[in-house]
Amino acid sequence: MPSSVGAPSGPRWLLACDLDQTLIYSRRSFRLAPGAGEPDLVTVEHIDGQPAAFCTVRAAELIAELDAAATLVPVTTRTRTQYARVDLGVRPRYAIAANGGHLLVDGRPDADWAARVRGRIAAQACPLADVQVAADRLAADGWVRTSRVADDLFVYLVAYERAGVPDLSGLAAGLAADGWTLSVQGRKVYLVPAVLTKEAALAEVVRRVGDARVAAAGDSLLDRGMLAGADVAVRPAHGELHEGGWTQPNLRVTVGSGLLGGQEILEILGAELVSG
Repeated sequence: MPSSVGAPSGPRWLLACDLDQTLIYSRRSFRLAPGAGEPDLVTVEHIDGQPAAFCTVRAAELIAELDAAATLVPVTTRTRTQYARVDLGVRPRYAIAANGGHLLVDGRPDADWAARVRGRIAAQACPLADVQVAADRLAADGWVRTSRVADDLFVYLVAYERAGVPDLSGLAAGLAADGWTLSVQGRKVYLVPAVLTKEAALAEVVRRVGDARVAAAGDSLLDRGMLAGADVAVRPAHGELHEGGWTQPNLRVTVGSGLLGGQEILEILGAELVSG
């Protein structure tokens, strides 16, 4: 199929894209309309040999086109190991994992960046061990299926069901006073140092790339800073930001949600590149 994304005029575009529930989807997050047929899919992740995450065939084509026409930067809260399972069909020069804790250059972690991040966390947030204690208390309440420490940087919990996640506003306020943030994304609850952000790592990529216009896409509160700082931002019609009605002047919102909303994000980004 001929490319629908032409070479942009003016400064090169840098496209920072969240992965889960933005570009790629598990089957439980497809959100297809009742009775709608399933579109043709590309499997982008396997776990223990089983298909785990997908995008549409058209989305995969658009990812390849955008990677050729711009600097595509996957930006994820996934750990390095979890990110390594994802195959978008392209090999971006830069990627950001662990919510900004790792800056990957040609697939390899930048040790200087990792050291800078850990120094900021040590100076501005209470110790990870203290937050683990709070996470263990939550896990003891019976709604938590798993509790994990991610790359020795932050903690996340996975609930049995989204409806089982209790009101965590009190915990969030306490964490904020200690330099941490709390984010609920579907069944997952993230406890993350406030200085550990996607936007900080993205700013470093922008510095290295040089003159570039930035477009960003994401669905969660952990993506908000990245979207707010972009020249063009796109979010799907689902997720934390959508549920909270988050908006700003540079924002585009998809019409569709779920799997097809992810394809629509890529279509919007392609149109922005063409229009310049």
